[in-house]
Amino acid sequence: MAVSLPSKIQGPVSVIGDVHGQVDKLEAVLDQLAARPDFDQRWLVFMGDFVDRGPDPKAGIDMFLRLLKQHPKTTSVAGNHEFAMGASLGWFPTAEYTNWGERWVAHYDSDTTFASYGVAHGDLAGLNAAMPARHKELLLHLPWVVEHPQFLFVHAGLDPNAPYDMQLRILRQKDFTLNRPLWLCSKTFVDSDPPTDCPLAVVSGHVRVPTVQIRPKRVLCDTTGGTEGELSCVLLPERKVITSAGPAEPMTVGAGAGGNGSWWKFW
Repeated sequence: MAVSLPSKIQGPVSVIGDVHGQVDKLEAVLDQLAARPDFDQRWLVFMGDFVDRGPDPKAGIDMFLRLLKQHPKTTSVAGNHEFAMGASLGWFPTAEYTNWGERWVAHYDSDTTFASYGVAHGDLAGLNAAMPARHKELLLHLPWVVEHPQFLFVHAGLDPNAPYDMQLRILRQKDFTLNRPLWLCSKTFVDSDPPTDCPLAVVSGHVRVPTVQIRPKRVLCDTTGGTEGELSCVLLPERKVITSAGPAEPMTVGAGAGGNGSWWKFW
């Protein structure tokens, strides 16, 4: 059965930057979130890029799937690394000239993904066979956009020069015929505010920034790029930040399971 993640949410949100298999850092963030008295009421929104670069992408996906069971208010958008992997493994049709298999293997730091599934780097058929069906279903069915009354969550951002309604329509439909969807792949949106007709603040990851950037219409939360630095989480609408190194605000232990330590491991 296909994994179906919510793409329309409301209420307080905890936004987690690109994970890239950094399970220790993700555990540190989740322990802090679980200790908050409002944990059960908050949505967890992941900004995509579960795979590649970091030490254990498979374990990161397993952790996310356990979160879906333990904390139903959990969702994610797709990242460019999920798109590249899916195209490489033939999960959706692509034009022959795109040569995604070669591109992903050579240019996306995908070696850690293959290794985490126990497959030789570049063995696409082997990876397809080794990947649990639940992982494939999750990664293939990640929304390209998550909508909130105040925020729009999309991996790379919006094109500042294209109409908002047109972009939102394509994001909702997930147009896999596109060779390189800009909303998942473009690095140029990081310095741009959304188009003027966009009524929401746009939240994204994709491009590593030294610290979380919060502007009136833009939030950037990838502070590791999967290689270095601390994993960040932005609390919205409060616009406060915690990281895998510790909270940026005093924390009060509530009724969550954080006191038991790494509670999601046991699901």
